[in-house]
Amino acid sequence: MTKALSGIRVLDLSRVLAGPWCTQMLGDLGAEIIKIEQPGKGDDTRSWGPPWHGEGDERLSAYYLSANRNKKSVTIDISRPEGQALIRELAAKCDVLVENFKVGGLEKYGLDYLSLKALNPRLVYCSITGFGHSGPRAHQPGYDLMVQGMSGLMSVTGDPAREPQKVGVALVDVMTGLHACIAVLAALNQRHETGRGQLIDMALLDVAVSTLANIGLNQRVTGEAPRRMGNAHPSVVPYQVFETADGHMIVAVGNGQ
Repeated sequence: MTKALSGIRVLDLSRVLAGPWCTQMLGDLGAEIIKIEQPGKGDDTRSWGPPWHGEGDERLSAYYLSANRNKKSVTIDISRPEGQALIRELAAKCDVLVENFKVGGLEKYGLDYLSLKALNPRLVYCSITGFGHSGPRAHQPGYDLMVQGMSGLMSVTGDPAREPQKVGVALVDVMTGLHACIAVLAALNQRHETGRGQLIDMALLDVAVSTLANIGLNQRVTGEAPRRMGNAHPSVVPYQVFETADGHMIVAVGNGQ
């Protein structure tokens, strides 16, 4: 059966989680994903174990495998002129490019949006950074844990009697990957009308703040900083975990039905 994105080719220059999560979803939807990795090292997460799958030279971390299914992996050294030429050749034949280098990181290689747009005006170029392409922190690196703290997500997570807690999954990275995937799909749809691609500026901090949802708006409405409530809910009761004789039970009463 033909999938929704069959015929779409994606050049994946990203690594770790947010970018690979985006391209993995595009691959799940049928796009062809060409993942570019560093010679000798590859994606950082290849070595992020344990746990491991396989043995010896075939061993891969579960972390890497969780975000890189449905992809073709190619090693290219983009610091060398011949590597840069290969990326340009591939970009000219692709519909989408996803990267998560620091701002300006690819410009010195001639692989930034404006340079590749000149070769392929239909290219949808998704750049994932910590803080976006403008503003006082634009050139700083961003990591999931750091952004969970800066956004306020950690301040509302965990036991109120203890220190702020990160979410057990790298949620900011995963949500950024989801937002990036949605943005790419929207840009591809607009390309049907205009014939032109565009630059997507996707920032971890922007996504994290938007992910606060009702908690964020509660602060705007009341002027009061939200607080950690453990497993309780700020608006709905009962909506939490209760200890019982043989384990824990969740009671979530959202309405009367």
